[in-house]
Amino acid sequence: MNTLFDKIWDSHVVANVEDGPTQLYIDRLYCHEVTSPQAFDTLRDKGVKPFRPDHVVAMPDHNTPSDQQECVKDPVGRKQVDTLKSNCEEFGIRHFAMGTKDNGIIHVVGPEKALSLPGMTIVCGDSHTSTHGAVGAIAMGIGTSEVAQVLASQCILQSKPKTMRINIEGQLQPGVTAKDVALYIMARMTTAGATGYAVEYAGSTIRSMSMEGRLTLSNLSIEMGSRAGLIAPDEITFEYLKGREYAPQGEAWDVAVEQWKKLRSDEDAVFDKEVSYRAEDIRPRITYGTNPGAGIAVDECIPTLEGLSEAEKVQFISQLDYMQFAPGEKLEGHPVDYCFLGACTNGRIEDFRAFASVVKGRKKAENVTAWLVPGSWKVRQQILDEGIDRILEDAGFELRLPSCSACLAMNPDKVPSGKLCISTSNRNFVGRQGQGARTILASPLTVAASAVTGVITDPRKLM
Repeated sequence: MNTLFDKIWDSHVVANVEDGPTQLYIDRLYCHEVTSPQAFDTLRDKGVKPFRPDHVVAMPDHNTPSDQQECVKDPVGRKQVDTLKSNCEEFGIRHFAMGTKDNGIIHVVGPEKALSLPGMTIVCGDSHTSTHGAVGAIAMGIGTSEVAQVLASQCILQSKPKTMRINIEGQLQPGVTAKDVALYIMARMTTAGATGYAVEYAGSTIRSMSMEGRLTLSNLSIEMGSRAGLIAPDEITFEYLKGREYAPQGEAWDVAVEQWKKLRSDEDAVFDKEVSYRAEDIRPRITYGTNPGAGIAVDECIPTLEGLSEAEKVQFISQLDYMQFAPGEKLEGHPVDYCFLGACTNGRIEDFRAFASVVKGRKKAENVTAWLVPGSWKVRQQILDEGIDRILEDAGFELRLPSCSACLAMNPDKVPSGKLCISTSNRNFVGRQGQGARTILASPLTVAASAVTGVITDPRKLM
């Protein structure tokens, strides 16, 4: 009667604290330059060394520029990147330096190198660690003090969340992607709908998704308030991981797969909550507000004030005032200033293939500034190997260097105040892409369609 989450969690319990949290063993700790410096300082202050440094992987990504990677010009960002490097050298941590073939966004590199594997417990001082749950792992974002805990002991104190299963059945319509599925779920459940839960995604729609799609869906679990999002590993998972750099090899691979096949919820497993949706109800999505749950189908209108309480009206109008939109307004056909393809949400090869499929034979709109940023150097090389770069160049786009880029305003790719960006990233918070910047979240297909038309466009009209 156990869920997949229960099976992985229970197999990693070191001790249960009476009336308190669980001491949980951690298989993989990821560190980046923003949240790790204080954790390493804690080790120094206490005279402690990492307990299992070979279980830790670090790389800079948030501050990494996408136009060049000779240096980080911002002094704060440069110090964070340099400090990560020196901390890794001092404590014997594996470090994938900026500009090297192993570098990229940590939540893209982990799965693509098979550093993230089924059945693992994975943590990082970053909320979108939930991405790694797509391989069939428990993956959670943690705080800086908790990063220090894991460095020192390879364990963490955590309260076990409740479990939720989100079932999606049916076949997605042409033009509908995993990003649209995630935005649809968030609009239905709100950004607090999964608070306190670990979410397992299930159903025929999920089983037919590629690994890239599953990674996108798991990435956005945190935006529903979920503690973790995971998907049972299957043949698609195994095919994706096989032969990758850190995957088991030879006989060890066969043994691992036999164990991984057991990682699924029992047929009679009981979840604390279950929710179901139909794939055919999902159309290409966009957001209109300042949280990922404020979304509509691309051909719908922004909701009106009808039926809202006074408090809800105030919050709703505040979002629209910032976005410079109005209740009941249709956004399809609205001009955009910036288009961003990338982030740990949609910076994988499948996302660039999708973007290229729309822009091929077309030209970038003159009014649009576009940032196309691979999630890793491996993805960038795949783009070159497949000739996608030539399709992009012919359409008037520039392929940039791997980085978190315009997902957040911590590197040079900032959207100017007041400008509207349609983006494949994960958050549309106030100022997320730059002070005063306005963000619409969408899929790679919708961003591509908008990039060549210059206005918010339903990708199905260009497919």
